[in-house]
Amino acid sequence: MAVLHIRPTPFFDNKNKAFWNLQLAGWGGAFLLRAVSALANGQPLDLLAVILVTTITGFSISLVLSVIYRQLISKQPLFTWGTTAMVLVGAVILHGTIDAWVQGIYYAGTSETTFAQRFIGLSYIPLTLLGGWSALYYAINYFLTVEQQAGRLERLEAQATSAQLAMLRYQLNPHFLFNTLNSISTLVLLKQTEPANAMLTRLSGFLRHTLVAEPGSQVTLEQEVETLQLYLDIERMRFEERLRTHFAIEQEALQAKLPSMLLQPLIENAIKYAVSPQEEGASISLSARVVGGRLKIAIEDTGPGTDRAIPDELFDFATGRPGETMSTGVGLANIRNRLTQAYGKDHRFETQSDPAGGFSVLIEIPFQPSTPENPDQLNEQKPFTPLSPANAAPPNHAARGRAIGSNA
Repeated sequence: MAVLHIRPTPFFDNKNKAFWNLQLAGWGGAFLLRAVSALANGQPLDLLAVILVTTITGFSISLVLSVIYRQLISKQPLFTWGTTAMVLVGAVILHGTIDAWVQGIYYAGTSETTFAQRFIGLSYIPLTLLGGWSALYYAINYFLTVEQQAGRLERLEAQATSAQLAMLRYQLNPHFLFNTLNSISTLVLLKQTEPANAMLTRLSGFLRHTLVAEPGSQVTLEQEVETLQLYLDIERMRFEERLRTHFAIEQEALQAKLPSMLLQPLIENAIKYAVSPQEEGASISLSARVVGGRLKIAIEDTGPGTDRAIPDELFDFATGRPGETMSTGVGLANIRNRLTQAYGKDHRFETQSDPAGGFSVLIEIPFQPSTPENPDQLNEQKPFTPLSPANAAPPNHAARGRAIGSNA
């Protein structure tokens, strides 16, 4: 059964309608309060006609005030408040004059009070009503102005964040692209057209896959692994047996959401500084699991490592050395900034280097499972089973859609 999600409309979403609702409710409440007070004091019923006339008078004067205040609210504060005070005094005098005149007609022959006495005695009523109405009018409009500015600021901040995420997302390491194109060029010069065409096809598929994703968007870990499969298919053609990978990902972690292309620069760094410098190559492992509502991802390699631990803020993936800034590559600061933009302080990002060999990166973010549009898809998901060394097949173009496993 379809469920309609009803979202309540804010009261001030339609300002014109909200104004008239408040007008009718406010002045109607004022009339009701004065009528009940008159009846409770034993006044005759025909006095209600006098109260109705004075209420309608206040209602009409407030409409004129709204037009004047609408023009004054955007002026300088000193001019606004000074003019408002003069206009309010004039409105109170007008209201009090009409009230005194109506009271004089009603009590003609039964009261000896003069017009001035009636005016002075009744002026507190319009002063209270119109003064309160004016204060409420300015308070509501200033509240709406602040709310509108806050909404505009929030949209600008969201746009700035989106732009920054896009900038960080597009800082992909071009060394991978250059190395791949050089490899293709070498294969072409050696007239090995079939491997060159296969590498070019895989490069095209990887670039198409990465460029389709919106900058700053989030994907599931399963989709991120598919992107890594496309990338590793290309790199395995370059390094062959020297590149050994192992992915151990829990089934629950596959549906976790994370920023797109977050892990590829880390794998690329491991290949560049662990696999490439060593004749025997190196192993790269990626593990992911969900613990206590947190997604924990670890990327480790068996490269040469460093002789000391490198502080996060000083290590640069683009150069592989401490104390250097990013040039054309994606540095560790890039990954950290993307995590900060996406999760604020609610994330963990650590690196560890073993002098004896090996480098590891730990990422911990909130576990945000992806919700399928079709609930039946939950039953259609296939379990993620890492490949063992015994059944790992050589990389080929058809393997791009499979889950990554071990390659030894």
